[in-house]
Amino acid sequence: MIRIDLGSSAAAAAGGLSLLIVLGGAQPAGTRPGGPFAPVSAPVGDGSAAPRFDVRTLRPGTAPGLLFTTPQPSGPPTDGSGGQAPAQSPAQAQALAQAQAHPRAPAAKGPHGPEILDEHGRPVWFHPVPDGQFATDLRVQRYRGRDVLTWWQGTVTTRGGGIGTGYIADENYRVIATVRGTTAPADLHEFRITSRGTALVTGYRTVPADLSSLGGSKDGKVEDSVVEEIDIATGRTLLSWSALAHVSPADSDAPVFMYGEQPFDYFHVNSVSEDTDGDLLISGRHLSTVFKVDRRTGRIIWRLGGRRTSFPLGAGVRFSWQHDATPAGRGTVKVFDNGANQLLEGYESRVAWIRVDPARGTTRLVRQLTHPAHVSSTHEGSAQDLPNGNTSVSWGAAGRVSEFSRRGALLFDATLPHGWTSYRLYRQQWKGRPADPPTVGMRDGSVHAVWNGATGVARWRILAGDARDDLRPYAQAGWNGLDTAVRPPSRAGTAPRYLKAEALDASGRVLGASAVTANAEAS
Repeated sequence: MIRIDLGSSAAAAAGGLSLLIVLGGAQPAGTRPGGPFAPVSAPVGDGSAAPRFDVRTLRPGTAPGLLFTTPQPSGPPTDGSGGQAPAQSPAQAQALAQAQAHPRAPAAKGPHGPEILDEHGRPVWFHPVPDGQFATDLRVQRYRGRDVLTWWQGTVTTRGGGIGTGYIADENYRVIATVRGTTAPADLHEFRITSRGTALVTGYRTVPADLSSLGGSKDGKVEDSVVEEIDIATGRTLLSWSALAHVSPADSDAPVFMYGEQPFDYFHVNSVSEDTDGDLLISGRHLSTVFKVDRRTGRIIWRLGGRRTSFPLGAGVRFSWQHDATPAGRGTVKVFDNGANQLLEGYESRVAWIRVDPARGTTRLVRQLTHPAHVSSTHEGSAQDLPNGNTSVSWGAAGRVSEFSRRGALLFDATLPHGWTSYRLYRQQWKGRPADPPTVGMRDGSVHAVWNGATGVARWRILAGDARDDLRPYAQAGWNGLDTAVRPPSRAGTAPRYLKAEALDASGRVLGASAVTANAEAS
């Protein structure tokens, strides 16, 4: 049990944890809890279930690469207001905004999971996760000198945390390593690989606490935010940082009464990254604060924002309920500033670049980006600085993704299916060659060719015939997404009994071919 005193520092996380699940570290490649883990490029049926983006704007000047995200259906806010806060005091309105601060079990249904798309919104790779699971933070990272695909997958708690695993897959979409938390289960908010072959992950653990000084129960509970650095190869924990050991719940912007009998999630870690000097930048959403932390000692070097900011906030610097705090060079911190549910007060979400000068004790807004449609995102969101100077943005709960030029011009803008969200978005280059061959079949009179995750396909060539060993050219079509429909020739006559699909690159070279497949629609 710990006791929270107003204005005090929760200097040490005392014993008596009511929840401490040790799940181990890295696991052997190709395994996961519950048994063998098949290649994640396994067929996804006909491929038509993969979510698509509705591209509204696409102008010259976008950065090269594909889009990496984890679209998912989102349920209604837990306050029951359907996203519109009822009339109440400013403090209560802010509290209701906090209640919408995280992903939750979806109300809508539909296959969802890690997905790669092109800038026309067409799926390239899709890995639907099992019912009851979610995925976040899909991106390309470097591990052991090679590009790998990484994401988090697991279950999401009603309090907005996660219990799951970080996955690392190669260019064949085979899982080569997995990472779990040790001090606390690996959480959905961050899975970042370092140049040392380690992973930075977040987690949550519940600690009994006396919250009476904050208006809560004497026999209450606090959700402690944890950051860990884990050696991927061995699973050994190299660093474990507890928010409760350094930051008092009295500093939180989230009121205790909103949690009732649930643990008080006063910190809500939602990102961790390495600063340019090797120390850590940790985002505490429920304190509206970014912390710079000495990675060796765990000591807080400075706080940016919130009730106990280390520096005065310059004009336009103030942010609230943020996500994705990352270094942007030259002492600059980039944050996705959600602003919670303050659209009712005219507030809109933005990306903000803030320069921190500890020697002078100053902060300055370097630049910011907002959406022309004045988008407000109550939860989730990210911003990525691209090599050509552009910025890629996920507007999180607003179900929108964008790319802006260095001067702030909107070059790319797309919406997700209605009611869907995107935790983060990355635009990156990737070459994928699935371990599984293409598949082919006829549906509703058209031939459908699928090769889940293949990135170099320019066209599909269909061979057909009434005997397995006598197939001839039948039809061709340009690649048009994970599931490409190829129309039969106008004088095709009856449907052929057997089909084969060949994936061609831009020069006409065959990259892969399906097995000869019996046509279910042949008479």
